[in-house]
Amino acid sequence: MYIIKSEDLVTICKPESSLDHKKNGVEGEGRTDEPRKSILSQERKNQVKHWLMKSEPESFSIDDLAKMPGKTTFWDGVRNYQARNFMREMEPGDQVFFYHSNADPPSIVGIAEVVKKTYPDHTALDPRNHHYYPKSTPANPIWEMVDIRLIRKFDQGLSLNRLRDVPGLEKMELLRKGSRLSVQPVKPQEWKIILRIAEKDSRKNIQK
Repeated sequence: MYIIKSEDLVTICKPESSLDHKKNGVEGEGRTDEPRKSILSQERKNQVKHWLMKSEPESFSIDDLAKMPGKTTFWDGVRNYQARNFMREMEPGDQVFFYHSNADPPSIVGIAEVVKKTYPDHTALDPRNHHYYPKSTPANPIWEMVDIRLIRKFDQGLSLNRLRDVPGLEKMELLRKGSRLSVQPVKPQEWKIILRIAEKDSRKNIQK
C-alpha cells in the first residue's frame, strides 16, 4: 500500500486486487480508435458539468466507494479514447451519476463528485495489472484517470428500463441504442429530470 498526496486530497493506493477494478470493458475498451471530437459545447466550459460513469458492481460498487477512505477513489482502467477525452474535460466540482452496469437491473444508483482532474493512470504502466497497456510509457502514459468522491447513494436505483419511459430523456446518451461508453456526458436538463425522480422516490420512502 502506498499513499499519494496531492494538495488537500489523499489517495490510498492498494494492490491490483483492490483498486484497479473499474470495469471499463462495458464499452469495448480494447478499441484504440483515434479520438473523436467532444460533443460538449465550449460555452459550458466554465460551468459545472454533469457526467455518468459506469462500474460493474461485482468489481466496484457504490457501496465499495462508500467504504473507501474519505469515500474517495481514482477511476482507473479506462481504455477508450472518447471516454478518456470526456474525463479530460472534467473539473473538480463536476457532478457524476454512478451507474451499475451488468447488474440486475442496470441502474443509476447515486451521485459522486470529481475531486481531482485527470492524471496518468498508473495501472497502464504495470505489467502485473490486467489494465496494463504496453504502448504506455512514463513519458507518454496515454491513459488517464480522475478522482471521485461519493456524495449520496439513492434510496433505490433508477433502472435503465424505467428511464427509457421518462419524457425528456429520449436523447440521453445512456439510452441511445448501441451506447457502451463507460464515461459519458449528461445534459443539464437530463440531470435535473433524473434528480427529480430520485427525490420523489426518497419522499415516498420517508412516508412509508
